[in-house]
Amino acid sequence: MLCILLSYFLFLISYSLFLPSCSTLKQISRSANVLLNDSALVSGHVGINFFEPATNKIWFSHNSEKYFIPASNTKLFTLYAGLKYLPDSLPGINYYEFNDTTFIEPTGDPTFLHPDFTKQTVLNFLRSRKNIEINLPGFTDYVGKGWAWDDYKEGYMAQRSALPMYGNVLTLKKINNDSISIYPAFFSKYKTFVTSMQTGFSIEKSWDNNSFSLGNGTRQRADVPFRPNDSTIIGMLSDVLAKRIERTKAQINKKDFKVLYSEPADSLFKIMMHRSDNFFAEQILLMASNEKLGEMDDGKMINYLLQNEFKDLPQKPKWVDGSGLSRYNLFTPENFVYILNEMEKEFGMERMKSILPAGGKGTLENYYKSDSSFIYAKTGTLSNNLALSGYIFTRKNKFFIFSILVNNFPSGATPVRKAIEKFLQGIIRKY
Repeated sequence: MLCILLSYFLFLISYSLFLPSCSTLKQISRSANVLLNDSALVSGHVGINFFEPATNKIWFSHNSEKYFIPASNTKLFTLYAGLKYLPDSLPGINYYEFNDTTFIEPTGDPTFLHPDFTKQTVLNFLRSRKNIEINLPGFTDYVGKGWAWDDYKEGYMAQRSALPMYGNVLTLKKINNDSISIYPAFFSKYKTFVTSMQTGFSIEKSWDNNSFSLGNGTRQRADVPFRPNDSTIIGMLSDVLAKRIERTKAQINKKDFKVLYSEPADSLFKIMMHRSDNFFAEQILLMASNEKLGEMDDGKMINYLLQNEFKDLPQKPKWVDGSGLSRYNLFTPENFVYILNEMEKEFGMERMKSILPAGGKGTLENYYKSDSSFIYAKTGTLSNNLALSGYIFTRKNKFFIFSILVNNFPSGATPVRKAIEKFLQGIIRKY
C-alpha cells in the first residue's frame, strides 16, 4: 500500500512539473496559429522557429526547415564573419615606408572619408606623408549576384570596392534654381546640365561609368552610387590629399606591411545592423575575407564559412552576398536561430545587445517601443518579402531565440510587421 501511495505521489509531482510546460507550449502554438491566419500573412508563405536555449527546446515550428528569401536577415551571417575574423579595431590600410615613400594597400575599410566617422585616422596619416604609392588588387566585383538592375542609381545600392571613399556615393543637393552642390567635388567634372531647375532636379546616370546629367525635376537631394574603379579611386585620393598618387610598380613582401587601424569594429557593426546598411555589410564580408583568406573575395569567404564555422547548420543555405540585396539568397528559419544561438554563446549577450537594434531603435524605431529592453532583432525587407530574427526576453525572465520569415505576400510590409509585433508582444508579456 505504501508503495502504491509513493508511486501516486511521484506521479502527481511529475505531472505538475510537466503541466506548465505543456500549457505554455499550447498557448504559444495557439498564438502562432493566430499569426499564421492573420489576413496580412495568410496568402503568403510563412516560416517560424521559436527556440529556448535554456531547455534546448523548440517551442514552435512551422515550415522552419524550408527555404525563404531572407532579405537583410542575411546580414546576421555577415555579422558573424565580422565578429569572428575582424580585430577589435578595423584594419584601415596596410602600409610600408621606404625612404620618403609610403606604399599602401587597401583593406576594404568602408569608414574612410565616410560622414558617419569623423576621426579619420587613415586620412590624417596619408596627409602627413610626402610621397604615396598604392597597390590596388584590381577589384572589379562592384555589385553582387542577383542585385536588382533598376536599383543601380539608388543610394542603398552603393557599389563595392577595395578602397571605399565617401561610402562610394556622391551626394547632390539643390542650392537654388541654377545651382546644385556636388560632394565630393571631384565628380563635378562628370556632370552635364540638360535644362534649368525650378522646383528641383532630376538625375540620369550611366550604369558602367561616372557620367551623369541633371535636369528639371522634383528632387532636392540625391545620393547616387559611383563606379569605384581603379582610375576613380586614384583620382579621388589624389584630389582629397592634394598630391599625386602613383600606382606602385614595386614588389613588396606582404610580411613587411604594417597595419594602420581606423575605427572600433563594433561601431561599424552597430550601424550596419541598426540602419541595415547594405554597403557596410558588403565591405565587412570583403574585409573578413581579406583578413582570413588574404584576398577580397566574398564568394570564397562564403564557401569557407559554409565548410567550416557553418558546416553544422540545420540546412545548407544558398548564400551569395553580404547584404541580402540579392533574391538569390535562400535561408531557413532554423538557420537564423542557429546563427543567433552561436553568436550569443561565442560573443556574449551583452555584446549582441549593443550591436542589434532594440525595440524603438534603428530599423525597429516604430515598433516594440514599450518593450525596448525585451527584444533585440534584425529586420529584413524586400518587396513582398519580410523577415525578423533575434532575441526575446519575456517579463517572466524566459529567453527565446526566434526567426520569422514571410515571403510572397501581396500586401504592403506594414500590416505584416504589425501582425508579427502583436504576436511577439504577446510572448513577451505572457511568458
